[in-house]
Amino acid sequence: MVRIVLVTGGCRSGKSTYAQALCQGLLGRKVFIATCPVVDEEMRRRIRRHQEARPKDWDTVEEPTALASAIRAARQYDVVLVDCLTLWVNNLLYEAGRPAGPLRGHPAGHPAAQLDEEHVAECCQQVLAACGEHPGTVVFVTNEVGMGIVPENAQARLFRDLLGRCNQMVAATADTVVLMVCGIPVPVKGSTKASWDAKGVRAVGRGDPKRVPGGEV
Repeated sequence: MVRIVLVTGGCRSGKSTYAQALCQGLLGRKVFIATCPVVDEEMRRRIRRHQEARPKDWDTVEEPTALASAIRAARQYDVVLVDCLTLWVNNLLYEAGRPAGPLRGHPAGHPAAQLDEEHVAECCQQVLAACGEHPGTVVFVTNEVGMGIVPENAQARLFRDLLGRCNQMVAATADTVVLMVCGIPVPVKGSTKASWDAKGVRAVGRGDPKRVPGGEV
């Protein structure tokens, strides 16, 4: 039976490091599903750092939009790490607005090609259905983007709303949700047992993470 974990938090809060360490502590074959496209040199360097930080025995699948299909294709792996939902939603939003590549159900070049919450909810449901067919553990990384000021432009507000809807749906289904704050994992939902801790951090109780001697975040 699948176990779903959602790791969320702000930028540079330690989400990816924690999620990778959590996965590394689990037994079995592991695959990293990367949703980040290479759009410039800065992103290329970021991707390279992530690749170098992953153990050599991990496999990597690059899939910017067809996330449900990628998870279904990873049934032979015991542990699946998806990093991240933030860029997945970003990619869906970008592709929806391309005249040559509308999303299903929207005619090319039509204003309705703009992604809406209903469509994102449908995409998320497909991803969660794919997770339900997986026999192992699926860990998602995402960002909290709704804690700051309201964005001044409509596209940024739409992205915030779409990702917020996605995060809510995944969190509702997830067995475990962890909020990363300054590199410290704060349990939000589900198990806080040591078997699910990463990099020497043990959650002694809900909302009370403590360091274990020798641990590092």
